[in-house]
Amino acid sequence: MDVQQLKLPLDDGAVRRLRAGDLVALTGEIVISAGLPTYRRLQAELAKGIDPPLDLRGGSLLHLGSQGRETGSGYELLYMNPTTSTRFNDQMPDLIRGLGLRITGGKGGLNTEAARAMKETGCVYLSFLGGGCTLLSESIREVTGVYWTELVSHYRLVRVRVENLGPLTVGIDSEGNSLYESLVEQARERLPQIMSALPDRTPEMHGRH
Repeated sequence: MDVQQLKLPLDDGAVRRLRAGDLVALTGEIVISAGLPTYRRLQAELAKGIDPPLDLRGGSLLHLGSQGRETGSGYELLYMNPTTSTRFNDQMPDLIRGLGLRITGGKGGLNTEAARAMKETGCVYLSFLGGGCTLLSESIREVTGVYWTELVSHYRLVRVRVENLGPLTVGIDSEGNSLYESLVEQARERLPQIMSALPDRTPEMHGRH
């Protein structure tokens, strides 16, 4: 399957043309954080009408941890690594709706409530390769902003310019179609067949008593 090259930021039409299962690569600015306290803070401040420290509307918020360091010329990002998105299930529906996100993503998908918010607003979830830190970090070109610097590095909001970040899989599209839900359904459908094919070990187990 061909990898679609996406230039950020994406408009509504570009997002809604993506389908679950598509492969994409991103070029442009993304915003990342792996900290649950960070997502809770964003949600709480949003509820109070407090704007985030950077403009996320129409942009991205990706579940990627990072490690950086101050240099003479600014802030250098040493690596990016995906974290499990289900940790943020309680926050993402509010953030998707309230911030008007076009892209989110990480590992493992999001729940049906988040998928519902994505369908309402026009947002996609991108699945990152677990353990793909080295590959993903090769796409880093420049850090363009670091926010909430009182937090540890992984928890900060970091805006970074990337080039050819990917390949990434559209795990949930803007129609709410989810590869994760499809896999669960397929597993449920196949379970009776799998169980029937297993040898019946009941007599053997009884014989041990």
